[in-house]
Amino acid sequence: MQHYLSINDIDSLSDWVTEARALKNDPLQSKSLGKDKTIGLLFFNNSLRTRLSTQKAAINLGMEVIVMNFGNEGWALEYGDGTIMDQGTSEHIKEAAKVVSQYCDVIGIRAFASLTDKEKDEAEVVLNGFKKYASVPIVNMESSVGHPLQALADAITLAENSNKTKPKVVLSWAPHPKALPHAVTNSFVEMMQLQDADFVITHPKGYELDSTIIKNVPVEYDQNKALKDADFVYVKNWSSYTDYGRVLNQDPNWMITKDKLCNAKFMHCLPVRRNVVVEDAVLDSEQSLVIDQANNRTYAAQVVLKKILEHLK
Repeated sequence: MQHYLSINDIDSLSDWVTEARALKNDPLQSKSLGKDKTIGLLFFNNSLRTRLSTQKAAINLGMEVIVMNFGNEGWALEYGDGTIMDQGTSEHIKEAAKVVSQYCDVIGIRAFASLTDKEKDEAEVVLNGFKKYASVPIVNMESSVGHPLQALADAITLAENSNKTKPKVVLSWAPHPKALPHAVTNSFVEMMQLQDADFVITHPKGYELDSTIIKNVPVEYDQNKALKDADFVYVKNWSSYTDYGRVLNQDPNWMITKDKLCNAKFMHCLPVRRNVVVEDAVLDSEQSLVIDQANNRTYAAQVVLKKILEHLK
């Protein structure tokens, strides 16, 4: 595998989950694979789990790690072709990507959606700019429209906690005080389409997701009906896709409560706003898998980097 940009770069999700779980049982089994290799992690946005888990995964594989926060440490980059750079940008992606490629064997990129320009966000100018001009493999650490490392960690978590051959998994929208991107949601939907599961999405009207990603996944506007008999409830806020980036509804009745969850397991990518997205009684219960998901971020990243390092050999 040359790059990991989307959950659809996985050739066999079940095989990758099995391999990630084996790495979890013995994290240092491939310690020599990354010897004398360097990964550069470039953050255009804040991070906690992604930064630390990807660093840990690289260390487990014997790699050296360089981290740079582009927001306050790097030059402002230009991405357009033929641009006259007489305004705010100081360096072009053409040079930046080639230079970083000289220092690193693998590059991780984290760059969120602006939520103001749908066309530009969907063009993934930062991620695809590095893919186009870098000469080394690129890993998506969350982009405008996808978070495939999180989705892979979610797949590992589902596999570890499911005792059914075809569990019911519900993706539920929840209220949030600010507009949030669609990346985590999109990748979770794409991952679930690779699973043998009874999968349904529930959200208020107006929060329909990109139809090219949703495809034939059923959508239920009645949250209580969707949650009936659920085995796993994955909760995430997202802003409007049609009325791009807008918050149309902050209905507190969509918050996940212990009564709504019933016997299901609760999942969320974190960070999460307590008593807005989900009540304390859920997060602090044994039904919550959020810490397990965060732990599995390391092994999701580790199996991705292992595949890339094997390709480089």
